[in-house]
Amino acid sequence: MTRISGVDIPGEKRIESSLPYIFGVGRSLAQKIINDCNLDPGKRTKNLTEEEINVLQKTLEKYRIEGDLRREIQSNVKRLQEIGSYRGSRHSKNLPARGQRTRVNARTKRGKRITIGTVRKDVAVKMGDQKNIS
Repeated sequence: MTRISGVDIPGEKRIESSLPYIFGVGRSLAQKIINDCNLDPGKRTKNLTEEEINVLQKTLEKYRIEGDLRREIQSNVKRLQEIGSYRGSRHSKNLPARGQRTRVNARTKRGKRITIGTVRKDVAVKMGDQKNIS
């Protein structure tokens, strides 16, 4: 395993596939970085020399990745919450902030389903609750 920018990158994968393991580096940015460093995109990460790793490290320092990017995103969300914007309130309620429907979807944001059952007639009679009897 090669360590770049504080992240362990898999050695068996190609460089262009292993760079996106770094937070803030996607496929297109990985390809751009590889072109800037004049590296072969098909080369495996374990076959990189120390010089190539250092060149990659220096090129990655130009971009906002990992901790810096996480801090910036966190501060942006905090700012939205402090000014009381709609998006900020959606973030604080842990609901989708970009207009997605929440009646049937948004499971990843809202969490696991919680089943709320109805009261059966015989249970309602025992409890003495007349409004639940239909």
